[in-house]
Amino acid sequence: MLTSQQRTIIKATVPLLETGGEALTRHFYAMMLEEYPEVRVLFNQAHQASGEQQRALANGVLMYARHIDQLEALGPLVGRIVNKHVSLQILPEHYPIVGNCLLRAIREVLGAEIATDEVIEAWGAAYGQLAEILIGAEESAYREHEQAQGGWRGSRDFKVTAKTVESEEVTSFHLAPVDGGAVLIQQPGQYIGLRMVIDGQEQRRNYSLSALGNGREYRISVKREAGGKVSNYLHDHIQIGDTLELFPPAGDFVLNPSDKPLALITAGVGITPALAMVEAARDSGRPIHFIHYARHGGVHAFKQWVEAQSRDYPQISCRFIYSEPRDGDQPHAEGMVSREQLAEWLPAERDLDAYFLGPKPFMATVKRHLQDIGVPAAQCRYEFFGPAAELDA
Repeated sequence: MLTSQQRTIIKATVPLLETGGEALTRHFYAMMLEEYPEVRVLFNQAHQASGEQQRALANGVLMYARHIDQLEALGPLVGRIVNKHVSLQILPEHYPIVGNCLLRAIREVLGAEIATDEVIEAWGAAYGQLAEILIGAEESAYREHEQAQGGWRGSRDFKVTAKTVESEEVTSFHLAPVDGGAVLIQQPGQYIGLRMVIDGQEQRRNYSLSALGNGREYRISVKREAGGKVSNYLHDHIQIGDTLELFPPAGDFVLNPSDKPLALITAGVGITPALAMVEAARDSGRPIHFIHYARHGGVHAFKQWVEAQSRDYPQISCRFIYSEPRDGDQPHAEGMVSREQLAEWLPAERDLDAYFLGPKPFMATVKRHLQDIGVPAAQCRYEFFGPAAELDA
């Protein structure tokens, strides 16, 4: 339990971490991954190289420290972290490793004159409190997954039953359990955790589930990323009949019950969770506005499927925008996302539910435009492909 003095110390040291937060977390990650190779599989090396992982941790630590007296003010951040941890199977034994390295990094980066024994003791207590919160929430999720119909704990073997090329960059994999049992029906918008061993090294990744749950199988649709070890291996080497290890579905970017008009605004492979949302909402009768941005038709996955939904369900409208159209492409518009487009294509009454997903700059732009045209901020939802962080708009 944090003492009042320790809380005061934590709040007093927040400005120091704000000025050197990313340097501190970069040092922390380098130390931890060097000294504890067993946790390397829990961290995406591409996110390490780009700095995303470090920025996300710095943001999370600072948010926690700023609200040390009112943890409920953290809002959805805790739930987002818990879901990411559950999807990758973070376990209680991982927390002491992280805590030890974090405290050492604080001391080594800030120096013993600033990071005194008293400061380190306060941060140790604060980290212990945070770890207790996360471990408890994650165990609840693991237990819920295990006890649910078709659920399981840990990894489960799935066989690839179909492999479909959706575009020049995206391929879908249909996955059915090897044991022949039922599978947990995910909520529309959730993702699945995948564990693979490539060239003798374990890798873990998250992939959105791109079809509505049916209790029998899952579908993931994977974009081939330049230099992406797992995505390229899936595209080039995994074939029908091969076996993959999956963790249960997770994620809080899900379609909430509502009768308001629904706007699904996506870019690139961000289209994948929106497909399940369309399937879930299309029989409700609520108006659905599907707006998708891509470079050109060659990389536009699921175009024909979305068009078919629009033909078969009169309340569904679709718009496609290409930034680099090729000869023969016939998008509804060209260029990048704009406030004028959204204002024209969305209902004049802005009391709607908006879900948007794509690269972070795209999401920041969409968020800003939706706010500008009057869509309530509480009705705008988005998700991150990479580490949990805040979206600057």
